[in-house]
Amino acid sequence: MSGARGSVGRMVAMGIALALALLLLAAREASAAKYSVAQCGWHLGADADWADTTGGAKFRPDAYCATPANADPFDGAHLKSFTRGGGTVSGTRFARWRWNAPSGTGITRVSGTWWHTLHDGFEQRLGVSAWNGPFTPFLTSASTDVSPRDFVAGFSSPMVAFEDRLLCARFESRWCSLEPGSWSGLRAVTITLEDFYAPGAGLGGQLAAAGWHRGDQSVQFSGSDVGSGVRFGETLLDGARVALAEYPCAKAMISGEWRGTRMRPCEPSGAGTATVATTNFSDGPHTLGHCVADFAGNLACAAPVQVLIDNNPPAHPRELSLAGGEEWRRSNDFDLSWVNPDQGRGSAIGGASWRLSGPAGYDTGVRFTPGHDLRALRDLRLPAAGTYSIAIWLRDEAGNEAPSQAITLPLRLDDVPPGVAFALPEGGGWPASIEASVHDAHSGPSRGSLLYRRLGTEQWVELPTGFEPAKDGHGAELSAHVPGDLPPGTYVFRADAADAAGNSASTTRRTDGTEMAVRKLPAPPARREAARPRGKTRLFAHLRWRHRRGSRITVPFGARAWLSGRLLDAEGAGLGARTIRVVTRPSRGALQLRRRLMLRTGPHGGFRLRLPSGTSRRVTVSFPGEEDLEGARRAALRLRVRSAIELRAAPRSLQTGGSVHLSGRVHSRGAPMPRRGKLVAIQYYESATHRWRPILVTRSDHDGRFHAVYRFRYVVGTARIRLRAVALPEERWPYAPGGSRPTTVRVAG
Repeated sequence: MSGARGSVGRMVAMGIALALALLLLAAREASAAKYSVAQCGWHLGADADWADTTGGAKFRPDAYCATPANADPFDGAHLKSFTRGGGTVSGTRFARWRWNAPSGTGITRVSGTWWHTLHDGFEQRLGVSAWNGPFTPFLTSASTDVSPRDFVAGFSSPMVAFEDRLLCARFESRWCSLEPGSWSGLRAVTITLEDFYAPGAGLGGQLAAAGWHRGDQSVQFSGSDVGSGVRFGETLLDGARVALAEYPCAKAMISGEWRGTRMRPCEPSGAGTATVATTNFSDGPHTLGHCVADFAGNLACAAPVQVLIDNNPPAHPRELSLAGGEEWRRSNDFDLSWVNPDQGRGSAIGGASWRLSGPAGYDTGVRFTPGHDLRALRDLRLPAAGTYSIAIWLRDEAGNEAPSQAITLPLRLDDVPPGVAFALPEGGGWPASIEASVHDAHSGPSRGSLLYRRLGTEQWVELPTGFEPAKDGHGAELSAHVPGDLPPGTYVFRADAADAAGNSASTTRRTDGTEMAVRKLPAPPARREAARPRGKTRLFAHLRWRHRRGSRITVPFGARAWLSGRLLDAEGAGLGARTIRVVTRPSRGALQLRRRLMLRTGPHGGFRLRLPSGTSRRVTVSFPGEEDLEGARRAALRLRVRSAIELRAAPRSLQTGGSVHLSGRVHSRGAPMPRRGKLVAIQYYESATHRWRPILVTRSDHDGRFHAVYRFRYVVGTARIRLRAVALPEERWPYAPGGSRPTTVRVAG
């Protein structure tokens, strides 16, 4: 018997796997299925009730079914009915063991072992009862047979109960003697039942709720059954199992199959909760289902539920732009807009997170603006004048967002007018020139003018005004020559200035607060002196970088060129210790301002100036002249600076039909990127003509970075193709065209 017990143990694991494979392979409409119940044997008890129709005076029961685990499972096992004491019992009276089929089921087969000792009209009868029908024996014995014998019986129509009766088989008017005693025995009973109804399945929880889901989500499931009871529940997402519930059932593995140990082996209902990791599934709609199997093998499934899953954050906003451009403004109203990236099968954009930071540690922290397919932030305001930075990233309707995908944009506000004041006078009398200082802490001065009017008149007269920005970019100096031929009288001077944001200011006051008014006295008669002739001068100048020199040269990005020249008199002799004026004017689009420098010539009239790195520019050189020397001027010199650009290609080796990913960056020191990004051409080197040919044109982002993809379709054999990126000429781009170092890609056909 120990070998039998080991065999039963090995069969348990096989039975679980086989049951799952057969019961939960597919959810379909179930038809009636059957299951078996083992009783009184195999170390099992009996799910039967005993009754005595005499009221307990003539019969008694005896049951011993669940033998010890280390004993023979059938040794001594029995369900018996005994007659009690002496005397007689009337005919038709009996004692019985009865097994009732649970509601929703019916008995279709019974097998087992029976034996008995019978005297004086007693019989052992095995039979079944139909619904609302009488007990119908299928096996009867009226003689003693103490050798256990097997029996089996099947029924074309399911029965409601199975009974084992010890009966006085005579008419009611007669009787049977109780001496000697009679008894009936039964064991190793297997009852096969048919379960007519499929179970019910329920589905709910977080994952079954409407809307988008991400991360770990709970799902609640349930099952119910009116027959054999709920045994298994399986939850599926797109046909893949995400949860399996095995409900507790009274069962035993016997002869390679699971048999119930009660007439209803499993509970009529069960429920549970499972956690589903939605990160294991792609973004988009999915189908959630739950199927239930009862102990007989009937299957039923809940109505499928559509589940929307999205675990991936959106990419960064595309084409982020600021209405009115990124320049300084005096209106505290900022509107930003962008193009949302394609979300594919994922959830739509549900809003934007943003963070504004600025001077003195100002930081709003992360804020969120909701909105389905939100494409703009309107009416943003800054707390005070200054340069701020706003970082924007997107959140989808599932709640996914990635701050690392943020795009930044500068916001510049200057609503403070510049400060203007005239310089304090030096000495007395009528000034030859006047000066005023302009200061602006934010956008910086952009223009200014000096005017005068004679006291008693209303008309202001504008003077030719020089505008010289300060080196720190926040101030400027206004200067103008005062006409010496004005008639005597008192004159009031006015300074007007504006900053880059458009704020303007005007004053007639000096730095000490006094009125900028000067009185001109009548001039004393002057002695006439013969005018002496002024000497002629000649001015020569050129640009130089390494071995290149001339009035127009081109240098690499970041290079520093030299300005050289000589000042000569009419005879060709150098004029030493003379002042030379050098003015540099950056090309359109540069952030640098015009610069004016004063040089002194050497002993032989020569001068030399090293020009700092920067954008392309014009350089003018002039000699303003002296009392005995005429002025001289050199035509403008042109210093062109090439654009700096990098190019990377991946992969460096590929097959014909494959694509190469090209990326790089355009450097923009001293110049903002064009609003739509920098125009970049990708070129290849044509060996036959020794020329570079374009293959595509793209634009960079606001940081100068660009990305492009090119597919090689027509390459036959093996070719080594040299590629480079070129920053093309463009309006308000203060650099000359420049190319990257070539990179080589190997393409095999």
